[in-house]
Amino acid sequence: MEDNKIRIGITQGDINGVGYEVILKTFADPLMLELCTPIVYGSPKVAAYHRKAFDLPTNFSIINSASEAGDNKLYIVNCADDEIKVEFSKATEEAGKAAFCALEKAVEEYKEGLIDVIVTAPINKHTIQSEEFAFPGHTEYIEQKLGDGEKALMILMRNDLRVALVTGHLPVNKVSSAITKEAIQEKLAIFNRSLKLDFGIAAPRIAVLALNPHAGDEGLLGDEEQNIIIPAMKEMIDKGIICYGPYPADGFMGSNNYTHFDGILAMYHDQGLAPFKALAMDEGVNFTAGLPVVRTSPAHGTAYDIAGKGIASEDSFRQAVYVAIDVYRNRQSEQMLHANPLRRQYYEKRDDSDKLKLDSVEEEL
Repeated sequence: MEDNKIRIGITQGDINGVGYEVILKTFADPLMLELCTPIVYGSPKVAAYHRKAFDLPTNFSIINSASEAGDNKLYIVNCADDEIKVEFSKATEEAGKAAFCALEKAVEEYKEGLIDVIVTAPINKHTIQSEEFAFPGHTEYIEQKLGDGEKALMILMRNDLRVALVTGHLPVNKVSSAITKEAIQEKLAIFNRSLKLDFGIAAPRIAVLALNPHAGDEGLLGDEEQNIIIPAMKEMIDKGIICYGPYPADGFMGSNNYTHFDGILAMYHDQGLAPFKALAMDEGVNFTAGLPVVRTSPAHGTAYDIAGKGIASEDSFRQAVYVAIDVYRNRQSEQMLHANPLRRQYYEKRDDSDKLKLDSVEEEL
């Protein structure tokens, strides 16, 4: 395997949805195999079934572990029972179990250093639930398994449009109580750090959306803006984070003001993701920021309504692969820049020699 090829660990997701369709369509293009080494965690039998159903030319090799992967091929690590049954558009317990087994194996091999990044195909959040997986989604599971104590932040993105959330998969009637000064500051800090580290933006500009209509209208429609959001932002501004707002979400998105910012922090799930998906559904990417692992996924779900019809677009999944590669490379470059920081140099004027002195304290570049 070439050292410069990034090893993409791909989880199969729900086998009754469009996961395999978009995976196989993405890697039907041989140019994709020049960018990375894709390793799918799933079922060769299921992959072959999907390939035949959609008459796709994508070839793959079966391996037992990512350690066996070579170059210029799509590989599949068998994680499931060979007798598993595909039932397009149906939510089945069998499909949920297969999705979890693939995810579990990918996480295990990431810990062993056999893959560099993880790209997850969509799951059914209901059928995957079990004693081993009692999480609202991929993000929370990966945070626990690979987070090393760090907190995750979900960012939906397409090119320069990046939307992050203060609260994620949370019922609407619980959102207001979850909007605290500490939560906003935590998410702003993670967002700011990710924009710098993962996307190479030196001084990110972050727009913060209000919780209430018309930003609370000075307390008439709610007081969270005055009592929580604005005080939280002021403290973060004092710490050097460039953030503006809070903006009423409807006017902010409707007037194209979002184009002037590097990131948008929304208060709750649909406030941020409904306008994002209206603008960027086809090529949107879900990126999990804040964790040591680089993890992305397509912005869409299992798409049961079109599963098995062969009409699913692979654009979002392809972009998820691109983003994973770009972020991984950005992090590698950042590590190289700071691997051997120079010692501080200065001249000491105690005598006429003007000799160069080296400070014993090493400082970061």
